[in-house]
Amino acid sequence: MKDEEIIDLYFRRDEKAIEQTDLKYGKYCKTIAKNILWNEQDIEECLDDTYIKVWNRIPPTRPRIFRAFIAKITRDLALNIFNAGRSSKRGGGVINEVLDELAECIPAGNDVEDTILEKELESMIRDFVNSLDQRDAYIFTSRYFYAEEISNIATRYGMTRHNVTVTLGRLRKKLQGRLVKEGYLAS
Repeated sequence: MKDEEIIDLYFRRDEKAIEQTDLKYGKYCKTIAKNILWNEQDIEECLDDTYIKVWNRIPPTRPRIFRAFIAKITRDLALNIFNAGRSSKRGGGVINEVLDELAECIPAGNDVEDTILEKELESMIRDFVNSLDQRDAYIFTSRYFYAEEISNIATRYGMTRHNVTVTLGRLRKKLQGRLVKEGYLAS
């Protein structure tokens, strides 16, 4: 079934929408959740919550790219579950590695100003990724959006683990430079 047809089912409030979403994107969403959670019970909870959230957001939202829409919801929910139950057995260490790698690039803080600037920062990172060549953009998003293992990224792109690590380091440094230039980080 095409994405537009699935979205139309949501707009008609037809429960087949969830079934069709699961058939088309269930494995994809499970992979995203697994990359972050590594706990079968948490993964299933995340998928259930994903379908509920999609049901509640469509309508009124009509996603332009349904796959990206559902991926972002799954990822955000998985990160929430991870943060709610931080323990050494969750995440298989991968999400902690990802967060540590990005720590040098992302400004930290908890005040109101940081919350207000968050959307602007998201837009800046999106623009950064869009400015990359296709391979680098895929490598960056595979690691930092989908929290994929470096070895999986290396296999997918026919690279060595070392080459992926070097590429990610170069991309983080480039992002950091852009954030310094825009005033989000001190130099």
